[in-house]
Amino acid sequence: MKKPENHIFVCAGFRAGGGAQGACGKKGSTSLVGYLENELSDRGIDTIAVSMTGCLKMCDKGPVMVVYPKGDWYGEVDEKKIDSLLDALENGDASDDGKIA
Repeated sequence: MKKPENHIFVCAGFRAGGGAQGACGKKGSTSLVGYLENELSDRGIDTIAVSMTGCLKMCDKGPVMVVYPKGDWYGEVDEKKIDSLLDALENGDASDDGKIA
């Protein structure tokens, strides 16, 4: 993998105590990581890294993702919003679909 131009962090809802407590993990964020990685592979994108995180403390907006280096936050993420985000990133833009203001 090349040095990533973007890094997508997906909340898994895990807290210091261990188990998933927040909404993200319970709403399927971990399966979204697999979807993201498959989409990146299918699109031949090797400049975006994907990582799961502990709780991002935005449970009411879960599942939540953050895209760096811009620091854009996205809530209520699903496969459709991921597709929109990847389309935008491929074009050098940021997606507004699901963006948390």
